[in-house]
Amino acid sequence: MSKGPRPFVGLFVGIAAGLVASAAMAAFQVQAQKLLPEDDGDPATLKAADAASEAVIGDPVPEPYREPAGQAVHYIAGAVIGGIYGVLTEYKPEASAGFGSAYGVATAALFDEAAVPALGLGSAPSETPLATHAYGAASHLVYGWVLEGVRALVAGRR
Repeated sequence: MSKGPRPFVGLFVGIAAGLVASAAMAAFQVQAQKLLPEDDGDPATLKAADAASEAVIGDPVPEPYREPAGQAVHYIAGAVIGGIYGVLTEYKPEASAGFGSAYGVATAALFDEAAVPALGLGSAPSETPLATHAYGAASHLVYGWVLEGVRALVAGRR
């Protein structure tokens, strides 16, 4: 007998899986960045933290808190995106296609290629080197695989 959708289970498992997947993505990025040319610019997560700080206190994130603030944005975004995935897979199991690959690629397209440039947190896709696009896509694939792995382990395959 097939169980119906469990949106609250999906949400909470998705959030937890999103946090684990964010950690895996960060670990992958530390290693992958060694293969890319040095980039002196701030990552989009830190730019987003600065924008939030400026909206609240009128100044960017103070220097001692910059790195943790960028990481907080990374993990909060990962948890939110994971929660959405968890609920989505409860209603549409096919959202886990390719063991999370489709969702990972979709998040890369939505965030790296569309939202980040649109919000002024990064360069336009046409101004971004191909290696940077590949790095972003690979990072989000890792996120998608780990997200689905943890979600399926905890909540079960749908």
